[in-house]
Amino acid sequence: MSQNQSSSNSFTRRRFLQYSGGLALSGSLLAACAGTGAGGGGTANGNSNLPNLTQWYHQYGEKGTEQAVRSYAKNYTKANVTVKWVAGVGNAYGNSVNTALLGSSAPDIFEQSALSVDQVKQGLLAPLDDIFAAHKDDFLPASVKPFTVNGHVYAIKMLNDPTFIYYRKSMFQKANITKIPTTIDELIDAAKKVSAANNVKSIYIGPDAGVDALHQIAIWASGPQQDLLSADNKVIFNTDRVANMYLKIHELNATGNVLPDATDFWWSINPFLNGSVAMQWCGLWAMPQVVTALKDDFGIFPLPGLDAQSDPATVDGGWAEMVYAKGKNVAAAKAYVESLWIDNATVQKDWNVAYGFHIPPRVSTSAQTDKLKTGPAADAVNILNKYGHSATPYWNAAMETYLEDAVSKILKGGGTASNAKTLLDQAAEKCNTELQKEL
Repeated sequence: MSQNQSSSNSFTRRRFLQYSGGLALSGSLLAACAGTGAGGGGTANGNSNLPNLTQWYHQYGEKGTEQAVRSYAKNYTKANVTVKWVAGVGNAYGNSVNTALLGSSAPDIFEQSALSVDQVKQGLLAPLDDIFAAHKDDFLPASVKPFTVNGHVYAIKMLNDPTFIYYRKSMFQKANITKIPTTIDELIDAAKKVSAANNVKSIYIGPDAGVDALHQIAIWASGPQQDLLSADNKVIFNTDRVANMYLKIHELNATGNVLPDATDFWWSINPFLNGSVAMQWCGLWAMPQVVTALKDDFGIFPLPGLDAQSDPATVDGGWAEMVYAKGKNVAAAKAYVESLWIDNATVQKDWNVAYGFHIPPRVSTSAQTDKLKTGPAADAVNILNKYGHSATPYWNAAMETYLEDAVSKILKGGGTASNAKTLLDQAAEKCNTELQKEL
């Protein structure tokens, strides 16, 4: 269920996620996720004594997803739930949601991949603390952070989508690489060795030198307390460590061992599967394809940290369910959301691994999901649990553009640490101006 991310400049995983939710941009993607489904509804139970609810989903592409959400609604006995499957790619779904919330036909329940602070300010989203608070500790902090404003939670996560580096075990063995890289210097060294030993490019991180795929994750991999915004809403990404991390990714590109372009963007695993590279940055959604093609000849690891003071990093992306605060049956809508994404582990497992391939956001549910208990899938869960990050909802489209522009100049142009830091300072100043509007 990769979601479509779009922006005027490029696609990042969060940007993809947020745009497909129709919000501000920011790290799997409607290109991979969109199918040919159509809109439409159909009341589940038709009991006139029950409250009526409307629920919207964007157009997932995996076969069976539409039928699944309609079955969830049909099997629910405490309300008549009408599902609308909203067709379209890019930000079409998000535009439809935004328009509906400001009109007279807003859905009672809807999914989005990111939270709009403006929607909270306008009183369009119902806080869900009453159904969520008792279970908060069973969700990763990174699954809660993007949907929290002023201490209140406005969405319940439906699926988690981490990203990481896929690598061919046989190619690593041929290059005598026995240690999985945990620092960016070790990744650069491995890239040189694996490329020379196998006569292929070492890694694919997108046609833009990794700007789209890595610009946020590189910040989190730069060291402790490195982030886009601080907990008290200050711009903090413009540090020496972050600048050095971006320069290291430039150094990786400068080795000449990075595949500079492909017919597929980074969220498609084809370059890795067709043997063009020994490694590729991609998401968990691609793992079933990789298993089918390569069996056990692959592994995964997160983006390595800057140095020994840093941890590796990945993103905790995905979609979440929200409730329209001005609906006629808010309590009933909350109860339905609670039944699906908090109480019903069977639905959560079905939704995450029976159609696409994702991680249930409830930690206890992911631990009980058989398809995620062994091999690289289990590694993916562990990577997410240990190294997953996300951005605050105050990080918006304009800030994302300012950061990406600076990172593009660094990753493609290199330069000194001082020059890189200056570019980040300039981006941070612009982001701060935008942040004050959000606040």
